[in-house]
Amino acid sequence: MTAKIRLYVEHPLGAGQTIPVDRDQAHYLFGVMRQGVGARVALFNGRDGEWLAEVAEAGKRGGALICLEQSRPLQMPPDLWLLFAPIKKARTDFIVEKAAEMGAARILPVQTEFTNSERIRQDRLQAHAVEAAEQCGGTFVPEVADLQKLSRLLDHWPEVRQLMFCDEAEVGNALQLAAASHKGAPWAILIGPEGGFSEAERKRLHAMAQSHVVSLGPRILRADTAAVAAMTLWQQALGDW
Repeated sequence: MTAKIRLYVEHPLGAGQTIPVDRDQAHYLFGVMRQGVGARVALFNGRDGEWLAEVAEAGKRGGALICLEQSRPLQMPPDLWLLFAPIKKARTDFIVEKAAEMGAARILPVQTEFTNSERIRQDRLQAHAVEAAEQCGGTFVPEVADLQKLSRLLDHWPEVRQLMFCDEAEVGNALQLAAASHKGAPWAILIGPEGGFSEAERKRLHAMAQSHVVSLGPRILRADTAAVAAMTLWQQALGDW
């Protein structure tokens, strides 16, 4: 019997394991979705795959689930980071959700010289990544890092991690991701802010040995559209699609 409801939980999952249901989950399961004792629910925690569980206790303020059997193994995404400059709240949420759906292993908001946002709600963005995994059937949840300066991140850039630099200054030029020799290597994608990269940032990024400069077509894309387009290009060329 398959379960139509999927929940992310923090607890370890295994045969016979009892999983407590917190107040918010109880409201969703037993109040909104009208589930009761004996109902089946799919659970995942980002580590142990997906497990079929049964409702053992159901109350307004909590409950309990019992793990029955593993329904899907853990499916890890490629070792891909998405770096982006935060924009308006709803569009930043969109970027995080789509990155989680499309197979980013880690999501890193970065502050560039022209980034408008100086702070983010990391916990809220992490919750959006969890929700995206719940809805798209994923068994892995990418970490959403706290906001950090791009310059500081580049100061400590891993030598082996390749960087797909989406440079809006190259719009209209046929610069494609010709990097098949780096298939299987750790990668990152960098999307710029609404105001674009500064000349100093662009010069530094072009000079990096790990940098692969690409164009995202003949039109300048909004940051949220660019993130989806870039991840699509990368996944088709080097990922698990």
